Amino acid sequence: MPEAGAIAHLSHGARGADEQRRLRECADEPIRAVGRIQSHGTLLAIDPQTSVVVAASEDFAHALGRPLTDVGSDELTWAVSNAGAVDPVRVDIVGRTYDAIIHRDTAPLLVELEPAVATLEYARTGVVGALQRLATITDPDELRRSAAIEMKALTGFDRVMCYSFQSDDHGVIVADEREPDMEPYLGLHFPASDIPSQARALYIEKRSRAIVDTEDPGRPLHALDQGAPAIDLGPTELRWASPHHLQFMRNMGQASTVSLAMVDDDRLIGMFTLAHRSVRRLPVLLRRALEVLVGQVTVQLLAAQRIAELERQLETRRRRSALVAPIFGRVDPGDVLMTRRRTVLDVIAADGAYLRLDGAVRTVGLTPPPDAIARVLAALGPGRHATDALPLERPELAAEMPDVAGLLVEPLGGDGDCLMFFRGEVAREIAWLGDQSAANRDSAISPRRSFSAWRESVTGRSLPWVYHADEAAELGAEIRSALDARSKAELAQLAHHDELTGVRNRRYLHEHLDGLVRSGRRVSVIFIDLDDFKLVNDTHGHEVGDAVLIAIAERLASSARSSDVVARLGGDEFVVVCADIDEDEAHTVADRVLSIVSDPVAVAGVTVAMSASAGVVGSGDAERPAELLDAADKAMYRAKRAGRGRWSA
Repeated sequence: MPEAGAIAHLSHGARGADEQRRLRECADEPIRAVGRIQSHGTLLAIDPQTSVVVAASEDFAHALGRPLTDVGSDELTWAVSNAGAVDPVRVDIVGRTYDAIIHRDTAPLLVELEPAVATLEYARTGVVGALQRLATITDPDELRRSAAIEMKALTGFDRVMCYSFQSDDHGVIVADEREPDMEPYLGLHFPASDIPSQARALYIEKRSRAIVDTEDPGRPLHALDQGAPAIDLGPTELRWASPHHLQFMRNMGQASTVSLAMVDDDRLIGMFTLAHRSVRRLPVLLRRALEVLVGQVTVQLLAAQRIAELERQLETRRRRSALVAPIFGRVDPGDVLMTRRRTVLDVIAADGAYLRLDGAVRTVGLTPPPDAIARVLAALGPGRHATDALPLERPELAAEMPDVAGLLVEPLGGDGDCLMFFRGEVAREIAWLGDQSAANRDSAISPRRSFSAWRESVTGRSLPWVYHADEAAELGAEIRSALDARSKAELAQLAHHDELTGVRNRRYLHEHLDGLVRSGRRVSVIFIDLDDFKLVNDTHGHEVGDAVLIAIAERLASSARSSDVVARLGGDEFVVVCADIDEDEAHTVADRVLSIVSDPVAVAGVTVAMSASAGVVGSGDAERPAELLDAADKAMYRAKRAGRGRWSA
């Protein structure tokens, strides 16, 4: 066995197999129907219809088959028959004082008798002061430590520890108040098999568990009907412990313990355990008071954790929104997410990220070569993927990316688009409560012999993704939503814009004119046709011709008022619609339009001289948009016949 503090490099497979075997063995152990109780108390099972004792612990076996009235206590008989009796009830039986605990929801009805503990009778009153002192503490570590100090002072136990259970059910000791000569356990981890699933279920059902003497062989139960099913002792205080657990406690040097569960929504999240090196028993009322104290501490811890989690979520949401918002505009999404001052790495903490969007690849931070990433993605297949142990779980993929231990993949749509995060290996040591290897056990399922701190070196893993996997899914959803909104906006824009020049198209022009005419507003239409534009295409080619059209459209749009509309009808025909101007103002606009068109256009290494003819009409010349455009078109042809490069009304 390694000495305390020794470092071991273990095969996770071998140790993991032993741990799974221990968990299976524990799951099969009948810890609820053990057939015996702890020897310091007494248990009676009573038929609620006849009040006859149908089962009893060995010390009261003489009561079997007899009515409860024969047991020798009028107080007990009254308490059992009176549903409103307090619990526990103080009773005297044959000259001895007991606390009677009555379980009214069991079949048969169970009654436990614990001898009163006079020396600790009023210790429970100190719990009120402890609750008041703890109520103002908001720091989780300080709260757990202070609660352990309070419970140690209240009970006189040698040691009080607080355990916190992790997502894989293994635990960590997060508070450890002890006598000075005891070995420290703070920060040590312990495996899930120390508190297996059956025990966890019992702690959720019953919030405290006292084991008074780890050397106690227990008192067997005797039943009136030997063929009756074994009694379920799960709800009881006196249930005898598993021999494996008793040996576990003895190996830890514990003679007595009291454990108090911390439960959140039917999930065991932690535990306070009081341990003593000699036999020590707490009265039931003090245990109940400690349950209240631990329940209050649990509520405070959960509140602090939820506040911290909400603050973290709000900050993450703020960063995510700030990152994604620009995608709604006319910008490159890959540039927004991967190359600006804030990138996806400011939302998801990782060493590097890879983005594939519409076939284009971008990376930021430390990433494997794109071809290696492509092979890994092909092997993983579609969908979300997350691992913090790639070399252990998929060694063939780790060979493609030797520096990657953590991988998180969030799909962004079809055709393999995705966002991928990488984390490198973080070698770390875990301090365990005792050597976890077979060298520290008599057999694979035996409890550990020594609980000295034992350090395990863990490799092949990155920092765990924890909540980052959910945050990556939320980021992916927001990116997809932004891209979808952007696509819809682009489609809407295309529906009303000319594909070549970007100005408004014929469809929009008709809708806009119709609205203006219907509203009765004064409208002027300037119909523009480029002179001899066919020669540009014939001389320089259609690419130059298109570039000229784009340049002319840009000039018209930049010279127009914000309330004017510039549209391309098709070919080399443009229209400018001006609302709320008189005839003279319309003529001034026409002069300006012809002037800006006549400036030479330099495109594709050539300079093209252009002129245009225009027709100018007002809304008084027609009642419908089509008639207005037709009138403007005819006026434009009159300008062409008059010599071109001019306008006509």
